[in-house]
Formats: sequence, C-alpha cells, structure tokens
Amino acid sequence: MLYAIAAYTMWGVAPLYFKQLVEVPPTDILMHRVIWSALLLCVLLLALGQMGKMRAVFASKRLMYSLSGASVLLGANWLLFIWAINSNYMLEASLGYYINPIINVFLGRLILQERLRPLQKFAVLLAIAGVANIIIAHGTLPWIALTLACTFSVYGLIRKQIPVEPMPGLFMETLVLLPFALLYWVMFASEQSNMLTNDWALNGWLLAAGVVTTMPLLAFNAAAKRILFTTLGLFQYIGPTLMFIIAVWLYQESLEPARLITFALVWTGLLLFSVDAWRGFKKQRKVIASVVE
Repeated sequence: MLYAIAAYTMWGVAPLYFKQLVEVPPTDILMHRVIWSALLLCVLLLALGQMGKMRAVFASKRLMYSLSGASVLLGANWLLFIWAINSNYMLEASLGYYINPIINVFLGRLILQERLRPLQKFAVLLAIAGVANIIIAHGTLPWIALTLACTFSVYGLIRKQIPVEPMPGLFMETLVLLPFALLYWVMFASEQSNMLTNDWALNGWLLAAGVVTTMPLLAFNAAAKRILFTTLGLFQYIGPTLMFIIAVWLYQESLEPARLITFALVWTGLLLFSVDAWRGFKKQRKVIASVVE
C-alpha cells in the first residue's frame, strides 16, 4: 500500500513542481518532459534488463499505431495540465481527475458495452449534474476539466487493450513524441530552454521533468504487483484531493458556491462509485471462496 500512496501522492503534489517553472512556456515544459522522460526510461529499461521487450513493440504494426495514438492523447493531456496549473486553473484540473473514473465507466458502457450497475448509473448522472451546474452558473463549459478527464480516459482505454507492459509502453510513447520535442527545441524553444545560458537552478528544475513523470509510474507499477487492483483504485482520489487542497489553501484559487456544489456532486458520485466497487470486490471474493471450498 505504501507504493500506491507514494504514486498518487507524487501525482497529487506535481503542481508544486510545475509552479516552479511558471515563467517557462508550457510547450517548453512539455518538450523537456518528453526528452528527459525518454532518456530516463531508456536508462531504466537498460538497467532492469527490459530493453529486449521493445523488440515486440517495434515488430508489431498494430502496437506501433496504437501506442502512437496513445502518445498524442498523453502529450495533449500533459500540455493542458501544465498550462492549467501555471494559469491558475488547478481547481479545474483537480475536478478533471475526480471526474476521470466516472468517465472511464461511461466509456466502458459506450465502447466496450459493459453493463452499468445502478450505483454506477447514479454516479454518472451526478457527474453530469455537476458539469451542468457549472454551465448554468457560469455560462461556460468546464472544458479544462472535461478535456483532461476525456483525454486520460481514452488514453487509458487504448492502453487497456494493448498487450504491452507499462514501462516499455510509456517509453514507446515518449519515443513517438521525441522527434517533435527535439524539433521544437531547435526551432521554437524560448530563452528559458537554453540550458547553456540558464542558471543551475532552472536547469535542475527542467531536468527534473523526467523524474516527475517516471517515478510515480514506477511506484504505481510496484503497487499494482503487490495489492489487488480494486484496492489500488481506492487510492486514486489522493491525487486530485491533494491538488484541491494545494489550489485552495496554498494558491488561494477561488472556490465560489457554484464550483463547490459541482465538487460536492462529483464527490457524492465518487463515493457511490467506490461503494459499488467495494461491493463487487466482496462478491467476487465470496465466489472465489465458494469455488475453492
């Protein structure tokens, strides 16, 4: 469980890292995130003796196409998240990752034809009500939250159907984005990305982009091997909760009544979602126990 707590905590406090780069354009931060993540993942795969697993990825056109599509979604998600954090939309980013599990359920029904249980249906309706509340109160769609939730949900849906392990898969995704990142660095990057003229502190923060991206994934993978996936899912709310706290208490982002009502509706939906998941887990354990007996 410590690995799960570590993974989701690192994801939750990631905004503190990106706030250190508030003067750097989001596209530059994304560029560094791709480049240093690719390098770090390459080193880790070599150190762990897993580079051979990349042969299967390169040998399959289906895997290459699927991971290329996933990489576009991941890159878009990373860029929007960075922009949202450094443009003082951390609360909306938090809302997006709260909505994410409910979007997953909705996509499962829509695309995979998975049946929704009553509590899951109610959770989806509450999330829709939360979004509708923002639209009515502000006259605008919470597009940041919805785009973050949808890009990550579709990314997860694609990855769920690809027979490749997380680390080789992420390495392939960063390799797809790497040529574009390098081209951007040569042709469009700002002065803040010139590591020859930057001070050591800024260069250190830029290099840390690879660690900030990769370490939570490693902790998540370690947790997934040690605890049940249902149990792991219960920890996923640590990240957006930490973002919410950081946004309100540290960066003083506005939490007006309409937005609070939306969060309350989504939180209620997530509570029902978690209760339903726990019931399903207990029922599954009973079935397994009866078979064993």
